[in-house]
Amino acid sequence: MHSHSESGRVVSVRLTMLGSGTSMGVPSLGCQCQVCRSDDPRDNRTRPSILLSADGRNVLIDTSPDFRQQALRAGMRRLDAVLFTHGHADHILGLDDIRPFNLQQRQHVPVFANASTLQILRRTFAYIFDEAPTLSTVPAVDLREINGPFEAAGVNFQPVPARHGNTEVLGFRFGRAAYVTDFSEIPPASLELLRGLDDLILSALRDKPHPMHSTVANSLEIVRAVAPRRAWFTHICHDLPHEATNARLPENVRLGYDGLSFEVALR
Repeated sequence: MHSHSESGRVVSVRLTMLGSGTSMGVPSLGCQCQVCRSDDPRDNRTRPSILLSADGRNVLIDTSPDFRQQALRAGMRRLDAVLFTHGHADHILGLDDIRPFNLQQRQHVPVFANASTLQILRRTFAYIFDEAPTLSTVPAVDLREINGPFEAAGVNFQPVPARHGNTEVLGFRFGRAAYVTDFSEIPPASLELLRGLDDLILSALRDKPHPMHSTVANSLEIVRAVAPRRAWFTHICHDLPHEATNARLPENVRLGYDGLSFEVALR
């Protein structure tokens, strides 16, 4: 993959959807519904996360509880930065699994998040930050608060604030793509940051309204408003069968799925 220009700047990244499911995953434990029993591999959805790769470097957005399996499946060989959208369990609980990368790379991994998410990380993973001597390995991270646009592993990111019920979450724009998951509402100023995209990945939980999550109809409204060339839905629950849902979506909108991968131009 030619991800560099003459000047050595990263000009494109490969985006891989590591997980496209909701917080319980699909199949959901104990469920016998049509989607949970489906033999379409795209109806198998691990918890939500994406990976951005360029020039041998990897930036991860969210460390889901399925991160270890996701990284093995994607053939991840290293980890250069982690970005967090927010501090809910299905987005952070895989953080402990970065340890092999720490050991191999012999360096701390920068972790970018807003102030409230950093607070949740310090509380949830107190053993990482308590400075107590330990005989076992703990993740080596370098916490960095997001207060505006920032750079991670050679890629420039523009935070896109959104509401998830009463939690503030961050989406991220990188070049001609953006990722906004777990939102109930995207404010007008953030919608402006989502114009001129080739690819927009946004969550669409199901058809039935939910107080904290966008529905298919609501996410289609956003796609119409900001008009990306393509849109991909993620954070999908077991109400939406892959094939049948795609059949009723506009041509440029598709359900994402675990393993979906494409190139993104950064300028």
